[in-house]
Amino acid sequence: MSTRIILLIAAISGAVGVSLGAFGAHALRAHLEATGRLDTFETAVRYQFYHTLALLALGILYLVRPDASSLGTIGWLWTGGILIFSGSLYLLCFTGMRWLGAVTPIGGVLLIAGWVLLAVAVVRLT
Repeated sequence: MSTRIILLIAAISGAVGVSLGAFGAHALRAHLEATGRLDTFETAVRYQFYHTLALLALGILYLVRPDASSLGTIGWLWTGGILIFSGSLYLLCFTGMRWLGAVTPIGGVLLIAGWVLLAVAVVRLT
């Protein structure tokens, strides 16, 4: 994944995160409270934002150190993690399909793997 793609995904993810957060806080709040999914929705938005900011920082690091090719892999891991972790939680909130909760940990593993790979990349940057 290139620097440009990482930063583009961060920008899009940020816009989607703000939109979904606002939509959930206002238009969907009553529905989410009635179904007991408000906390789930807030977790999805929170993790999307954490990793959107991480992608932004990653893209900036990649601009400074374009020789660190593993940063592109981290970008893929975090992007996949956002889509699967937060995406499955959003779908769970909107559809009520409980089996989606079994998919969420796959996204979590991708997010964790990205952080571990970042630690390895930082050690190698010296």
